[in-house]
Amino acid sequence: MNRRTFLAVSVAAAYTLSAGIVYAGSYLDRAALMLEEGRKEIETVKTRTNDKELLIVVRALTEARLKVARKMNVPAQVVSAHPHLMLVLENYDRAIESLLASNTKKYAECLVNAADEEKTFRSMIKEAGYSLPKL
Repeated sequence: MNRRTFLAVSVAAAYTLSAGIVYAGSYLDRAALMLEEGRKEIETVKTRTNDKELLIVVRALTEARLKVARKMNVPAQVVSAHPHLMLVLENYDRAIESLLASNTKKYAECLVNAADEEKTFRSMIKEAGYSLPKL
């Protein structure tokens, strides 16, 4: 392989790899934001489970976050982890829905499921060679 060919292949490989990292980075930023905000909302309602107006607002936020997550672009490097992010967000939404229906048992179950799915999501992201940024 001559020097020019080697240089061209090297530049193309570096560009391809960095483009993948940037794209995965954008996804990781969005995923971290969704997880962090969802967790904050769940923490907020833990001591205010009887505040129906607050629960209605949080439910609208969990529904919106879930809708966005369903439509977001997912890079190939982490596509297998995305369903677990969706399950975390769905469990947050179900947890709030359960509180609105005064079903604290189902609320607690949803929070356990969300925590398990988040562990799985983070593990799969790590296996892919990435980590979620701290916000």
